[in-house]
Amino acid sequence: MIFEEIYNTYWQKIFRLCMGYVNDNDIAQDLAQETFIIVWQQLPKFRNESNIGTWIFRIASNNCLRQIEKEKRIIKTELPINLKEENQESIEPKIQMLYKFISELPETERIIISLELEEIKQAEIANIVGLSEANVRVKIHRIKEKLMQKIKENEQ
Repeated sequence: MIFEEIYNTYWQKIFRLCMGYVNDNDIAQDLAQETFIIVWQQLPKFRNESNIGTWIFRIASNNCLRQIEKEKRIIKTELPINLKEENQESIEPKIQMLYKFISELPETERIIISLELEEIKQAEIANIVGLSEANVRVKIHRIKEKLMQKIKENEQ
């Protein structure tokens, strides 16, 4: 598979995975781009020991986790009063709310549910996160329940 095919096949999936981590359109795009830079650089070293999609999702997950760690070390400040916060108009409100709730989950749960939403097989998810397939199945069920509860609470 050549890089252009990989990029076209996985760009949207990786972007949505990154949105699940950071819930910020611009940062998610940056993270997705960084992921594909790494993929392009490391592609000659890919040994086909796993599915290429699994490999790319692992790179993206690690990249997102590094970004989250970096943000924890940066001191947050308030925006000046005269600046308005821009809303993400391109994403439907319910989907935006879902991304917000996903971004509030613990890191492992964010990875699992983001990959599940991308219709990655549970065996591959287990391989990416280092858990058993049965454990991943249970976690997916619990995460969905948690997200449904948050959505119900938000609608009241």
